[in-house]
Amino acid sequence: MRVLAAGVVLAMSVAAQAGQSVPDDPYIWLEEQTSPRAMAWVEGQNAVTAARLERDPRFAVFQAETLAIAGARDRIPSPNFLNGAIYNFWQDETHLRGIWRKTTLASYRTDAPVWTTVLDIDALGRTEGKSWVFKGASCRQPEQDRCLIALSLGGEDAVEYREFDLASGSFVSGGFLLPKSKSQVTWQDRDHLLVATEWAPGDLTTSGYPYIVKRLTRGQPMASAVEVFRGEKSDVAASAAVLHDSQGHSLAYIVRGLDFFHSNTFILTPRGVKQLAIPQRAAIEELFAGKVIVKLNEGWSAGGQGYTAGTVISLDLAQVMADPQHLHPSKVWAPQDRGSVGTIASTRTRLLLETLDNVRGRLLSLAPNGRGGWVQKRLDLPENGAVDLVAADSRSDQFFVSSSGFTSPNTYFYGADAAAQPVAAKTLPAKYDASNQVVEQFEATSSDGTKIPYFVVHRRDIALDGNTPTLLNAYGGFQASETPFYSGVIGKLWLERGGAFALANIRGGGEFGPAWHEAGLGVKRQIIYDDFAAVGQDLIARRITSPRRLGIFGGSNGGLLMGVELVQHPELWNAVAIQVPLLDMIRISKIAAGASWQGEYGDVNADPAVMAFWQKTSPYQNLARGAHYPEPFITTTTKDDRTGPQHARKFAARMNEYGLPYLYYENTEGGHGSGADIKQSAHMNALTYTYFAQKLMD
Repeated sequence: MRVLAAGVVLAMSVAAQAGQSVPDDPYIWLEEQTSPRAMAWVEGQNAVTAARLERDPRFAVFQAETLAIAGARDRIPSPNFLNGAIYNFWQDETHLRGIWRKTTLASYRTDAPVWTTVLDIDALGRTEGKSWVFKGASCRQPEQDRCLIALSLGGEDAVEYREFDLASGSFVSGGFLLPKSKSQVTWQDRDHLLVATEWAPGDLTTSGYPYIVKRLTRGQPMASAVEVFRGEKSDVAASAAVLHDSQGHSLAYIVRGLDFFHSNTFILTPRGVKQLAIPQRAAIEELFAGKVIVKLNEGWSAGGQGYTAGTVISLDLAQVMADPQHLHPSKVWAPQDRGSVGTIASTRTRLLLETLDNVRGRLLSLAPNGRGGWVQKRLDLPENGAVDLVAADSRSDQFFVSSSGFTSPNTYFYGADAAAQPVAAKTLPAKYDASNQVVEQFEATSSDGTKIPYFVVHRRDIALDGNTPTLLNAYGGFQASETPFYSGVIGKLWLERGGAFALANIRGGGEFGPAWHEAGLGVKRQIIYDDFAAVGQDLIARRITSPRRLGIFGGSNGGLLMGVELVQHPELWNAVAIQVPLLDMIRISKIAAGASWQGEYGDVNADPAVMAFWQKTSPYQNLARGAHYPEPFITTTTKDDRTGPQHARKFAARMNEYGLPYLYYENTEGGHGSGADIKQSAHMNALTYTYFAQKLMD
């Protein structure tokens, strides 16, 4: 029996305050993210879980194997074209927080590149006595000589920005310095930034993000920045972006996020800020050859033409600047049945599109044909895997693209000419023995008759007797596509030991375009949970596995999915890993950045239908005393300022109150993930796979 820390505070839920019939919430005090009593509770929970899992002999083995994979020197360093060099961020056992480094293209393409360290995050943290985590670099275009380095304390989303000079390899004395905040910053030109931040206390939306954009001049104090745009506190956020093409054109614009999926786009013109008349479910992706490239996530009619959701269009930049309200788009690319588009990037003369065809990756190279249309060429890459556009150089026609599959390690292909076939440049050495593994794609039938595809990786010689320990994963939200991927950790810790792994392409994702996502929005969300259950039932019906041997895992929105499946279908699984989750969907808008996702989940505070749906679906509110649930493993991080650790804490506390079995572990760093460095991530992986082994293999 677990014991909660003393000092329980009773508080009414949002629904109860609004007159809805929802029980009081006795665990509001666990929403105090770093209060002494909340952290004392965390410490007690961690001790119980560590005592059980860490003494299992497999734990130390799993931890060592995970750390070896994460820190292996033969990993492929992911390249980025910058200032005539190849830049890469690298972490290993010597550089836990990582180094930002560079090399030449010629050296990168060798088996042993010679790297120069540009910025050592571990050394910076030691010097300043802070737990810095590198969150990326925003570099000035087109010069590519100065960058804004984003530094996070412990991995949280809030960052501090510092100006960094690439030539000297040092922070700029007296340069731009923006204090810690959930800011969004972009270079407008050499001496100006467009900044969205909390300019004064309270200058944040109800989601906790900035809604005021100002222009900050070099040498100017933050208080003197000039306002460019102001949204509303009820928005999700406002942010600015500046795009450049290889012909010297530029486009500065502001996106006012009304909710997570709907936004208004405004162009910065010599006559002031003007709204661009594109749909609210559309986004500017690139500026290429004087054309503004836009992806449509809803159907649209303009200029006498109709365009389906998922289509990529172009707008003439000169016409956009002259009259952003009256547009004449042209089609660049449109999806076929069960197709969708992902990353869009440009080189000097080509536009590159990463697409999916029935969850299989493709890379397309396009160019204007001079008559208002586009010529298209598909670049040949391995079939039946994922394709990831890694980097494209706007100064040349060079690019890198990665191809991988469940049993095929990543291969990076280099293209010297984006109109020609790329060549294999680097292949990741195998991290596990896949010689006896096969990959199959099946379909499950959901509650409404829709066919839901999923992949299964397993030993070629498994007996179809229901005894294969199987892990099933999905995400199911935010139009995020789940594609085949190579995981040394899953392979080494699970597949090599006789387990199987399944990945489900349930609705809510973007695998088949916007409609696949929209099918599960708001109060329609139960279909997502039905899809996932259908895949589990199909795995069992095929006798690949059985409820005794079937485990599931997911994080963030996928953690919400796991919570729902635990409550709704406890009979289907014997292990459930709920990671950095959302679980209290009644108080979601009051926790971390939860208010920003009302476009996905609906607004319980404003819509009675949404409240009614989550009252019967929210995992925290629907745990039942005396029910027979599989013992879940609930994990989170204290530094998570996105979903927040509060959901996981309260769910575990409620399970404890009801006398239900569970395991809980909270990493005190890490942000919205498993850890702030590879050692922390290896520890969390070892805990998780020890849990799965105990539940599904023993």
